[in-house]
Amino acid sequence: MKPTPGLVTTPGSSISYETGGWRTQRPRFLGETCTGCNLCVLFCPEGIVFQVAAKTYDFDLAFCKGCGICAAECPVKDVVMEDEAR
Repeated sequence: MKPTPGLVTTPGSSISYETGGWRTQRPRFLGETCTGCNLCVLFCPEGIVFQVAAKTYDFDLAFCKGCGICAAECPVKDVVMEDEAR
């Protein structure tokens, strides 16, 4: 498939190289009010959010860019962004 300029067809475009080293914030799953809606998984542009159990999610931080879309899309605010510890 030849990509169309400006079109992202699948998540995970940075899977070839670890991009987590330059982020300033990282997501954290609180696990307190999660409804299991999967919006964090669906909206992640890199496809690094994954479900580990019912209403429990984790992140592949080696590839997370820290964009915060997962936290912004969580309707119950069970995903939060925290400053990256360096």
